[in-house]
This record gives sequence, C-alpha cells and structure tokens, in this order.
Amino acid sequence: MSDRTPARHDRPFFAIGLRLLAMMMLATTYACGKLLAERGAHLAEITFYRQLFALPVAAAWAFGTLGMATLRPRAPMRIHWTRTIVGLTGMFFNFAAVAMLPLAEATSIGFTMPIFATILSALFLRERPGIHRWSAVLLGFVGVVIMAHPDSASFASAGLFVALVGAIITAIVAILLRELGHVEAPPVVVFWFFLLSIPLLAPLMLWWGQAHDLTSWALFLALGLSGGVAQLLMTSALRWGPVSIVIPMDYSQIIWATWAGWLLWSSWPNSSTWAGAALIAASGLYIAWREHVRRREPVVSPGEDLGGRSG
Repeated sequence: MSDRTPARHDRPFFAIGLRLLAMMMLATTYACGKLLAERGAHLAEITFYRQLFALPVAAAWAFGTLGMATLRPRAPMRIHWTRTIVGLTGMFFNFAAVAMLPLAEATSIGFTMPIFATILSALFLRERPGIHRWSAVLLGFVGVVIMAHPDSASFASAGLFVALVGAIITAIVAILLRELGHVEAPPVVVFWFFLLSIPLLAPLMLWWGQAHDLTSWALFLALGLSGGVAQLLMTSALRWGPVSIVIPMDYSQIIWATWAGWLLWSSWPNSSTWAGAALIAASGLYIAWREHVRRREPVVSPGEDLGGRSG
C-alpha cells in the first residue's frame, strides 16, 4: 500500500518543508499539553480535547483525499479498536512525560521509539535485525543512560520511566500500523483513530472533566488543531519526497522543543542532555538508514506514527 505520488513527481524540498513544519506543530502540541497540565488540567482532559479538536482536521483531510465512500475500513474493526486503545495509552504516557520533564528531555526520550520498534519487530514480526541495527539499538540506550545520569539534576527518574514507557507503547503502535498499512490508506487509519477515541475517552470526562478559563480553552483548541495539522503534514510530506529524505527532518523537533522550553519555562538542556540526545538521534537515523538499505522503502519513523507519538 502506498499513498505517495510516483517518484517522478517527487518534490523533495517541498517534502522537507512540510516535515519541518509538522515537527514545529508537534512541538506546539506538547508545549500546549505541558502548559495545560500546569494549569491543573487532567491528563484525561488533555487527551480527550486533543482528539476532539483534531477530529475535524482529520475528517476534512480524509474526505478531501479519498471521499466519504472510501472511508469504510478494509481491516477488521477489532484491529482499529486495538490500535486506538494502544495509541491512547501511549498518548497518556507521552503527555505525562511532557508534564513531568523539561520539554527537550521528554522529546529526546521519545526519539527512542525506533529503537524499541526494532526490538519488537524482532520479537513479534520475526524480523532479523543484523549487527548494524543491534549496534544502533545499543548506541541509543547509551544515550538514554547518559541523559539519566545522576549529574543531570533536572531529569527526574520517574519522568524518565514514564517517557520510556510512552516510547515503548508508541513503538507497539508502529508495529500495529505496519500491519494496518497493508490494507488501509493513511487517511483511513488516522480518521478512525480519532473517531474511535471519542467514545473511549468521553466517559472519563464524567470523573475528570473540569471548568476552565478562556486561556485554558484556547490552549485546548491549539492542542487539538496543532496535533491534527501535524498529522496531516507528516503524512503529506511522504507524498512528495522519499522517506529516506523525510525521516531525518523529524529530529528537528528537538530544536522547537528546546526553544519552547527556554521561552516558556526558562529551561535549557545541560551537556548530558545534549550528548544523550545526539546519541539517540544518531541511533534512530542509523536504524532508518539500515531499513532503507534492507527494504529500499522504510516504514518506521520517529515522528511518522500516524497518531503514534502524538497519539
């Protein structure tokens, strides 16, 4: 299954621009989530409104791309429900990590997703990563250890654990999406993820829904819209450029996260954070490159999870 235009129509610079903009929007989503958590919003509210306000964006994209008649899923609905439940669980942990950690550190740990995806692929999909990819996995975990070093006073151990769990669950989403990708177009997967999220999350609002001021509602709206637009841009980038060119742009998210952390929270990553983030990024890029070499069409990206990391 491919949702890309033929290679002769590729516009790599346009694709790179779309992906860079997507990473800025994704960083905006998590910055809004962190601000909302500080204003007393519950994680259930943050997740619910993220999905609710992103749904119109996903619906408009799906209807405009495929038309209403083609949105009927080909895969069994139980697979879509499983993807939704796992995706929402990952979203809870990812937003919790952002609330507990400085934004740049939480973002960097999220980049371990391709590392865990490699491990899970070997365990459950019977893929056989070679010495190169296993070396990249080891390199990525060295980066995590450096970032979690006791000298890194701003990095809470509980936050590290939550962020790693979020990355692992996001990797599971990536595995599920590999299976869905054989039969479903990306707009269909994204649309049903947002749509099925609402009935699952709505009952939680009976316990944790609260009244909020106008500023918080504006943040909720920005949270959902930026997340929905990020989803659209991430997938659209793959229509206009090769995955091997698009993937490296995902790591630009650390730039936006660092800038937002400095601007909004006067937080600047220390040397251990930069060193660990560099190793994690190098690991993820090398895994992506080896996937490109092995299959000539890689399918795992740290930012392209069709609702994974951001969902």
